[in-house]
Amino acid sequence: MSNPILRIDASVRHTGSHSRDLADRILTHIDSGEVVTRDLAAGLPLINNDWVTANLSDPVKRSLEQNEFLKFSDSLIEELVVADTIVISFPVYNFGIPAVLKAWLDLVCRFGLTFTYSDKGPEGLLQGKRAIIAMASGYTGASGEGDFASTHLRYVLGFLGITDVDLVAVDQTIFGEDEALARSVEQIQTLRR
Repeated sequence: MSNPILRIDASVRHTGSHSRDLADRILTHIDSGEVVTRDLAAGLPLINNDWVTANLSDPVKRSLEQNEFLKFSDSLIEELVVADTIVISFPVYNFGIPAVLKAWLDLVCRFGLTFTYSDKGPEGLLQGKRAIIAMASGYTGASGEGDFASTHLRYVLGFLGITDVDLVAVDQTIFGEDEALARSVEQIQTLRR
């Protein structure tokens, strides 16, 4: 059996959420094994000065308090490290990703753990993983003008070394919800298992 799949849900809604439903259908299609779920709906701590100071300090010289500041971030990174596939579901809020998903990105983008720099520039340390983005939107078209959500997420994943990324969307539902759902079902069928 492969390593677990990490599922990350960023919708504040638990019922009636197109992005959560989309993630369910994706996981059924790829016939996944063990799934570890990280539900961000309750919120995440935001990085602050204490966190940044701890993160930028030499790991060998960190105080117990500094290690405590980074403990939750370390656990989120561990979830990423052990997963072969990451399914990230989110709705588009005001043309971007939800604030809680941005907070998750801030907590997992850590020099020396998920990325580094070389003489060639940034190098992601999470190579060899697959990500599937499950995006829902009322107005914004996936990968179209105004889609700063999936493009942002795809860029950050690439920065971390995750370049095998698929996008499945229930998008522009205000122009026809049934049609948007039907398009997403077709997209799921094209995903490799």
